[in-house]
Amino acid sequence: MIAYIIRRALYGIPILIGVNVITFVLFFVVNSPEDMARMHLGMKRVTPEAIQKWKQEHNYDKPLLYNESATGFDRVLNTIFFEKSVKLFQFEFGSSDSGRDIGYDISQRMWPSLAIALPTLIVGLAINITFALLIAFFRATYIDYWSVVLCVVMMSVSAMFYIIGGQYFISKLLHLVPISGYDTGIGAIKFLILPVIIGVIGGVGSGTRWYRTLFLEEINKDYVRTARSKGLSENRVLFRHVLKNAMIPILTGIVVILPLLFMGSLITENFFGIPGLGSYTIEAISRQDFAIVRSMVFLGSVLYILGLILTDISYTLVDPRVRLS
Repeated sequence: MIAYIIRRALYGIPILIGVNVITFVLFFVVNSPEDMARMHLGMKRVTPEAIQKWKQEHNYDKPLLYNESATGFDRVLNTIFFEKSVKLFQFEFGSSDSGRDIGYDISQRMWPSLAIALPTLIVGLAINITFALLIAFFRATYIDYWSVVLCVVMMSVSAMFYIIGGQYFISKLLHLVPISGYDTGIGAIKFLILPVIIGVIGGVGSGTRWYRTLFLEEINKDYVRTARSKGLSENRVLFRHVLKNAMIPILTGIVVILPLLFMGSLITENFFGIPGLGSYTIEAISRQDFAIVRSMVFLGSVLYILGLILTDISYTLVDPRVRLS
């Protein structure tokens, strides 16, 4: 098991390097360090001296990927890409282009993101599995047919509709919760209720339909027919046998997204004014703050690789037949 985890972690290193290279190239294809300096200085007519000073202060005064004026390995090492990449692999995110400590911002903003993501995941999972089991129980009936139709309709509706509709109906008309904003401590609950409700409703269609497919696939297997032939009730078959054996694909979907919960939701946090990592990333993109964007992309890649490793490990907990070597 330990050897497997180490091997998978080592496989992630070239992936992270590739993600870094692609992010770096894509960002600087659109913006050069000179363009970034002009935007951050906030002046229409910026002197070359001011641009050069800004580049020196933010370590953008070196070649991007290859330093022709250097010799040996310094042609690669003495570049913007290498100097900023090494710190990322040490989880030292440094300062943003505006001068803020990125590591500190992440440690503060991850909690609002988790405050939305965890309840949405737990409540949504319980509702989706429950609905899917009920639909599977009434399979091949009108309840099954119209439930699938409703799920497809809900999947087809944009997340923006749920957000705007929820803000208008629940907040503006009924005045049950604030439209947007955030508070610290216990006061944050009233600001989190609406985003969580909308997040759960927005995922019911796709989640229920996917779990229904898993349950129906298990229902048609031989062990279910054997259980029925022994006189077990349909409820016992569904909840004690079908649900248990469908846990591997369910667990795959859950464990993979667990680390990504830290990253927050770009759309939800931005619309509801939640100071999480999702809104942090959007703000960085709008300001063209490359240091923050690159740090968030790197962190997201690390968490996703971690999620895949946790998924493989969790297989052994649900199915003893699976062994990792």
